[in-house]
Amino acid sequence: MQHAHAFIDDGLHYLPHYFSVPLDYSDESAGELTIFAREVRLVGDQQSQKPWLIFFQGGPGFPALRPSGNSGWVKRALQEYRVLLLDQRGTGNSSVISHQTLAHLSAEQQANYLTHFRADNIVRDAEFIREQFGVEKWATLGQSFGGFCSLTYLSMFPDSLSRSYITGGVPSISRHADDVYHATFKRTQTKNHAFFAQFPKAQALCQAIADHLLDNEEYLPNGQRFTVEQFQQIGINFGMSGSFLTIYYWLENAFVEINGQLQLRYEFLNAMLAEQGFQTNPIYAILHESIYCQGFASNWSAHRVRSQYPEFNYQKGQPFLFTGEMVFPWMFEQYKNLQPLQQAAEMLASKTDWNSLYDAIQLSHNKVPVSCAVYADDMFVEMDYSRETLAIIPNAKAWITNEYEHNGLRADGERVLDRLIAMGNQTSATLI
Repeated sequence: MQHAHAFIDDGLHYLPHYFSVPLDYSDESAGELTIFAREVRLVGDQQSQKPWLIFFQGGPGFPALRPSGNSGWVKRALQEYRVLLLDQRGTGNSSVISHQTLAHLSAEQQANYLTHFRADNIVRDAEFIREQFGVEKWATLGQSFGGFCSLTYLSMFPDSLSRSYITGGVPSISRHADDVYHATFKRTQTKNHAFFAQFPKAQALCQAIADHLLDNEEYLPNGQRFTVEQFQQIGINFGMSGSFLTIYYWLENAFVEINGQLQLRYEFLNAMLAEQGFQTNPIYAILHESIYCQGFASNWSAHRVRSQYPEFNYQKGQPFLFTGEMVFPWMFEQYKNLQPLQQAAEMLASKTDWNSLYDAIQLSHNKVPVSCAVYADDMFVEMDYSRETLAIIPNAKAWITNEYEHNGLRADGERVLDRLIAMGNQTSATLI
């Protein structure tokens, strides 16, 4: 593998770091992974004694952001921290998982391998890096699933943390995945109603596209047949600010007439393929439900819960609804790059002996200042469940707001992180 080099851009100094860590921390004979993390600091800060902040990306299954300049939350963080952007194991430059890299393994080997890529081992990797750096304590910033990782860190290695900042990512530490999906299906219904209320023509456009897909074979640029179920999944964007207008523009430009026959335009089909992030990041699909599993199997939770919301199963003549952040077993039949992982996905969906990810007793004795942005209308992380969790964690403060959607850190990161840092400073002052 070709290693990245240090470089300078827009007043920021970027330094790559690679680490060899155990695949399985309980059995070092099981092999090693390469973990990549990118250090970012202000030019001129080489001799600085600023503390460290490690960033946990949302997902699961996506690498840390690649900053495009000194802006957003990175700009605010660098005022008082050195930032470490961690590519979580299996993502980015960290022993990446894809249909290509898993192709040589049997289904059982794939499933066994993938069990080592949840939050507990992501946190163990971070702790390994902290020790390699010789850092006594550092702060964490967790966005979405990264916030889940932050609570796992607070459960496993609380003495290693100085502060914890969480945006849109305070999970329930005890509820079943079914509870999560009941909540998210209801939130997704609300987002659908808001979208179709804002764009009165959108419902007819969606029905026209869905009916066309039921009656005709249309193929994405990768050769995969495009279906109604796949079309519905672009509704995941409803959890992000500014998404409604983009989706409407897609809808009104979906068709082209060729020799008197309507077809879906190549531009539309290409946009739909680009929305299928699990083609390139299969961890998101194959391990998504396991992030809620502690000692029980998911058994395709979202698929089972969906049966109680029949309005999401489109039929001609019925209203059309988009789905959200859910994964379903049919995805491993329809999506080209998920097909080789179908058997492994079934094995993981039925796995019952998942390790615990959170320690409720440890969290109930928490001494680390925790500052959270909890989004009241979050489509992915239910506000009520976040409040349940925060109620048992001492020294945790929540900024509950409807100013932002789930992507508040991306949309207005400098302000969001500034608010969380101020909250952390207040909590820290009361602990002294």
